[in-house]
Amino acid sequence: MNETTTKTAATPNRPKSLRLFLIALLLSLVVMQVFKEPPYKNLKNDQLQIMLQNNVPIYDVRRPEEWQQTGIIEGSQLLTFIDADGRIDSNFLNRFTADVDKNDPVILICRTGSRTRSLAHYLVEKLDYTNVFNVEDGITRWIREKRPLQNFTKVTNRDTP
Repeated sequence: MNETTTKTAATPNRPKSLRLFLIALLLSLVVMQVFKEPPYKNLKNDQLQIMLQNNVPIYDVRRPEEWQQTGIIEGSQLLTFIDADGRIDSNFLNRFTADVDKNDPVILICRTGSRTRSLAHYLVEKLDYTNVFNVEDGITRWIREKRPLQNFTKVTNRDTP
């Protein structure tokens, strides 16, 4: 086989190798986006407990019937984010932004952490909040770990929706 034949034979493999490289690069970029750190901080319950002891405000964004069903973490600010029909509560953003400065630390909790993940992302990415904490697994893990709750019906002086 002469040199010309060797170069010609290797050329068809180059596009295949390039395609494989590009596919691998694309997959890597997709995986990096999926596993990218969120723009807010997630908290486990031990971390949450420490932050609560340091008087970092916690906003429970569930609905009143959810607070009544499970109880709430003592000191929680109660402010419904998503109503029973799945819509963002019309008063939520005005009340939240009036109460919480963009650079102050704030903790968000819901039932499972799903609503607060979305909310935390929005607050950081769209409204430029810088110190947002999301409670992983929400109040459900808090309850599973038998951590203290306050009965919602006994809560007084709460500005509930």
